[in-house]
Amino acid sequence: MAAFWPCLLCDACGSHLGRRVRQGGSGKEAFNSAYDDYKERGANGREETAHKVAWTAVKKKYQKDEKTGKWHEAS
Repeated sequence: MAAFWPCLLCDACGSHLGRRVRQGGSGKEAFNSAYDDYKERGANGREETAHKVAWTAVKKKYQKDEKTGKWHEAS
């Protein structure tokens, strides 16, 4: 069973990420997939790698507005 992307649930990240990003989308799917794929890295390495993969997926699909700090779908 895959884990979830806990950073999407915390206030620090969640307040700046749109609802679509927090509740699913590419970041959560990427995290879960990477978490399953990197079992051999142990608990800490597995989660750290999954977070990196997830943020990379989000950054490919969304852009951060530097003025507001909010994320918007890339155009």
